[in-house]
Amino acid sequence: MLKDSTIMAVLPAKDINRAKDFYRDKLGLESSEAMEEDSLLYKCGNGTSFLVYQTDNAGSAKNTQMGWETDNLEREMEDLRGRGVVFEDYDFPGLKTENGVATNDWGKSAWFLDSEGNILNLSQRA
Repeated sequence: MLKDSTIMAVLPAKDINRAKDFYRDKLGLESSEAMEEDSLLYKCGNGTSFLVYQTDNAGSAKNTQMGWETDNLEREMEDLRGRGVVFEDYDFPGLKTENGVATNDWGKSAWFLDSEGNILNLSQRA
């Protein structure tokens, strides 16, 4: 059943070439294959993957669309900042970041936008 199936996230991109450059240059990821002409497939840890596909709907979601779990949030943020990634700061009821990091009982999290306006996340469990 679904609980035993691999999950693949799907992200929209208005400009697939711009997205490819972002994921390569800023995040250090290379597309492993394409499912269609205007799509990119990226493989990550533990058999996980995500697809980026071209559509005019990109950047319209106002919520986190995908995230990575790490064992050292600060190290990952430092590396990504060195590549030009800018982390978001939030101050909402129930969510306040300091230097891009929100901390709660669960752990720590940080958010950034990709080249297409998708909200991406890094998190580290406590």
